[in-house]
Formats: sequence, structure tokens, C-alpha cells
Amino acid sequence: MLRYATKRILGLGLAETRSPAPAVTRILPRFYHERVVDHYNNPRNVGAFDKNDPTVGTGLVGAPACGDVMKLQIKVDEETGKITDACFKTFGCGSAIASSSVATEWVKGKQMEEVVTIKNTEIAKHLSLPPVKLHCSMLAEDAIKAAVKDYEAKRGTKALETNNKAAEVA
Repeated sequence: MLRYATKRILGLGLAETRSPAPAVTRILPRFYHERVVDHYNNPRNVGAFDKNDPTVGTGLVGAPACGDVMKLQIKVDEETGKITDACFKTFGCGSAIASSSVATEWVKGKQMEEVVTIKNTEIAKHLSLPPVKLHCSMLAEDAIKAAVKDYEAKRGTKALETNNKAAEVA
């Protein structure tokens, strides 16, 4: 019984009950939306920047429940406050990789204040993630916010050092 059910689900060995379909016309069910598959197969902006660069903010987040780890980095133009480039490295499932890829695409060319308003629900809706994969889009949102926070912390430290040097000179 189990063998029959498995073959029926997979569409194998049922030649006696139905006419054989050519392999070209047989379509397997898709479990992920085509955007997830596209961003998984062709991820955008994979890589890393120098984390010690003062124009780079790094967000490193993880989900202990599933083991996904996401590092998202942004490069900011200090004069305009606009994000000029973004990259990521993600260890996780296809939905986590796709969420990272989408996040880096969405933050490029935007102001810092604008990117922190990106919500995980927008990413999840864009990728048509099922409820069980919503944590992947939450990781992407958290990584964006962590990268912005890291950049601002570096900038604050840089501003303090500049003020201290100015005070020493005076």
C-alpha cells in the first residue's frame, strides 16, 4: 500500500492505470515561488566588504530555531547618507538566501532612514513565502537594521575621535 501511494505521488510505475506521458510534458509541483527559486539560483550581491572600512555597516543575525545565519553589509556614501552598495553571505535554506538577496537589492540607492522602514512582511509578500518560512524574511529585516546600527556606531565613534582630536589641538 505504501509503495503504491509513493509511486502514485511521484507519478512512477502507473503505466498500467494511465497512458504514459512524455517526460517533457510531465510537470512536478513547485514548492517555492518562482522569485524564491530565481534569487536562490541566481543570488544577487553575494560577497563581503571590509568590516573595518568606516563606510561599511555589518549586520550579523541568526535564527537558533533553524540554524540560518545571515550577514548583510551596506556601503554608505558619507556625504549623502545614501547606500551605494550592499552584499550578503547567508548560511541557510533557499528562503533565507532569497530574502537576503532581495534585501540587498532593495537597500541599494536608498537613504539610511528609508531602509530601516523595510518590513519583513514586504519581503515575504514579494517572495510569496509560506508562513513556516516567515522567519527568513524577519532575519533579512533584522540584518538591515543591524547593518545600519553598526554603521551609525562606527560613525559615532569616528565623530567622537574627531572631537577629541580637535579638543587636544585647541
